[in-house]
Amino acid sequence: MVRSAAPVRPISTTPAWQVTLQQAMRGARRPHRPPVNRTPALEGCPFVKGVCTKIFTTKPKKPNSAIRKMARVRLTNGRTVTAYIPGEGHNLQEHSVVLMRGGRVQDVPGVRYTLVRGALDFGGVVGRTTSRSKYGGMCVHV
Repeated sequence: MVRSAAPVRPISTTPAWQVTLQQAMRGARRPHRPPVNRTPALEGCPFVKGVCTKIFTTKPKKPNSAIRKMARVRLTNGRTVTAYIPGEGHNLQEHSVVLMRGGRVQDVPGVRYTLVRGALDFGGVVGRTTSRSKYGGMCVHV
């Protein structure tokens, strides 16, 4: 039986890097790790709608001192997460429909999401004159 001379292909599909001895010694040419997803509950979306299941307050880590307003939110994709309520005062209750975006609270561990003010059932900050695009609502000029 006569065999045809087929080209020999490598077992691995990753490219064989041409590395000099100096590069190998200092650990160069290593593949980059993929970036960590910091907002997995959004599943790649910029915003997700959800329903508040619980409104509560927490205290931040040392050395900060405050009472941070939080909401437990059940999202339309089935996940339940804790989100931060920004601004002064809010009108949220249980069963309020809210819009959530990514953005962690630096001094509260485990909170990686923020609610969007002025969207759906969540009203904007009343009487706000600066940074109104971040806090929703209307400013009445007299």
